[in-house]
Amino acid sequence: MSNQKCAIALGFFDGVHLGHAKLLERTLEVSKEKGLVPTVYTFDRHPAAEITGKSVPLLNSAEDREYILRKKFGIQSVIFARFDKTLVMTDWRDFIHDILVGRLHAAHLIAGWDYTFGKNGEGNAELLKAEAAALGIGCDIVDRVILNGITVSSTHIRNLVANGDMENAALFLGHAHLLSGVVVSGKKIGRTIGIPTVNVPIPSGVQPPARGVYVTRVRLSEDTEAYPAVTNVGTKPTVTGTGELLTETYIIGYEGDLYGRKIRLEFLKYLRPEIRFPTLEELRLQILKDIDSAKKLML
Repeated sequence: MSNQKCAIALGFFDGVHLGHAKLLERTLEVSKEKGLVPTVYTFDRHPAAEITGKSVPLLNSAEDREYILRKKFGIQSVIFARFDKTLVMTDWRDFIHDILVGRLHAAHLIAGWDYTFGKNGEGNAELLKAEAAALGIGCDIVDRVILNGITVSSTHIRNLVANGDMENAALFLGHAHLLSGVVVSGKKIGRTIGIPTVNVPIPSGVQPPARGVYVTRVRLSEDTEAYPAVTNVGTKPTVTGTGELLTETYIIGYEGDLYGRKIRLEFLKYLRPEIRFPTLEELRLQILKDIDSAKKLML
């Protein structure tokens, strides 16, 4: 990393929700005022997973977190630190002095009200602010954001996604829930019924949306316009029923080969549960109805 002074936002930023947005907006304000590089310091895995040894399902892959931070908020530098035993055992003062200030050249720190850090989580927002003042650098602690009487949190949004409530998830996120991945080859059954689809596995460690059919948007790259689409999250019970969970998407108005390409899905609305149809023709007719619903919503 360069020797440029930075305004560093601290946190895990899973989902990059409205609470994170308030923190990131302050980071950009400070950066502009002081001529600093707007930076996010986060981790490659959820801290709780390393500390407890239990997996923690996430709203986004690290790649999607970085995409939102850069594309939506204009953060210039996103640092993914390896959350390992060395970092777990780092004293909270050493974390500030050696890592944030010494290595990353922090001139201003921004954290949420519930931020904890250092060995045994002994560092907190109050200590961060006090130590920053002692070092002569700026520090902002951002208060909780409450929406509809609920504190905005990744945990709450994760539950919404798990239940298929994408509209309320978007309210708390401030944007549509994202899921991206590389298109893999399927059995090409969709082509035989005139409705070609693309298959994208659920990224490892990411909370899958509730099984069912959704109205979605699909972006083929960061710079292209989004296509309206219909996405099934499930195991394709009519065709295979193998038990492998993935997304299967029909992209409205697009024709082309996407195998091996990375696409990004934006979930907008839950339409119906996943159903096992007796015949492919009944499946085809239902998908046509789903496509019509998506068009009415988006076109």
